[in-house]
Amino acid sequence: MYAVIISGGKQFRVSEGDEIEVEKLESEVGNKVELQSILRVDGETVSTEIGKVTAEVLGHGKNKKITVYKYKAKKNSRKKQGHRQPFTRIKILSI
Repeated sequence: MYAVIISGGKQFRVSEGDEIEVEKLESEVGNKVELQSILRVDGETVSTEIGKVTAEVLGHGKNKKITVYKYKAKKNSRKKQGHRQPFTRIKILSI
């Protein structure tokens, strides 16, 4: 059985016991959160009713640094920035 959930504007295909990284959630480590499910597949049965998926917050962190470089031709304009996107690692408990 698996479900498709929405978190942070992105969709994830999850099963029970999966650990995934989603956009940062404002929740403490060890707390349980409920995420919105838009699709549930159980063997041959496909259900599109909106449901809840329960997950446990395992930790918070930041992804690898990316470099953003902006440049305008013939204007001598250059701008270099770095960015590290925060994430939350969660474990799916029940669908």
